Amino acid sequence: MKLYTFFRSSAAFRMRIALNCKGLAYEPQVVSLPRDEHKLASYLEVHPHGLVPALEDGGKIYVQSLAMMEYLEETRPKPPLLPASAEDRAYVRALAQIIACEIHPLNNLRTLRYVKKTYALDEDGVNLWYRHWIAEGLRGLEVFIASSKKSGRFSYRDQVTIADCCLVPQVFNAQRYHCDLAPYPAVMAIFAECMKLDAFIDAQPDRQPDAA
Repeated sequence: MKLYTFFRSSAAFRMRIALNCKGLAYEPQVVSLPRDEHKLASYLEVHPHGLVPALEDGGKIYVQSLAMMEYLEETRPKPPLLPASAEDRAYVRALAQIIACEIHPLNNLRTLRYVKKTYALDEDGVNLWYRHWIAEGLRGLEVFIASSKKSGRFSYRDQVTIADCCLVPQVFNAQRYHCDLAPYPAVMAIFAECMKLDAFIDAQPDRQPDAA
């Protein structure tokens, strides 16, 4: 199994966590985004959209982190990263999609590059954009978690799920941009619990081979 990854990519971070949680060994294939290695013809043959991560398993390529986590869940169901009931699975999937589909796209590298160039923003301007959308997204996430009454140590009770695989990288990014995270106690309590686990610790950016 190979994971095409970049240490600061939050989507790749999600997959590293999920693979670790499943106890699955993989060979990292580093794709440097700052060096535009994702635009090389050799990588576009792997992922036509030039995005990371991509997962190679059994000679086949899988893309999109949420789809890849579902693939792992279906092919390697133990330990599970989704709850048993349909209602609870819908809750966990909603959390994961709030992060991966609503919060992250507005703050990933290609979006920030486009905003900076198109609107001639300096670093402070880009950071203002980033912090605004992080605040908008985490505010809704905090309310959703609190109102669901389904969280425990983790996003869902005491079971690590794909929601946690998405939540932790998003908080890492928010910390990197010095966002105020005090208004989100439920999110941060889950983050703290996750970061006690080796699966999350070993997946963090500064532990990756391309972080040096």
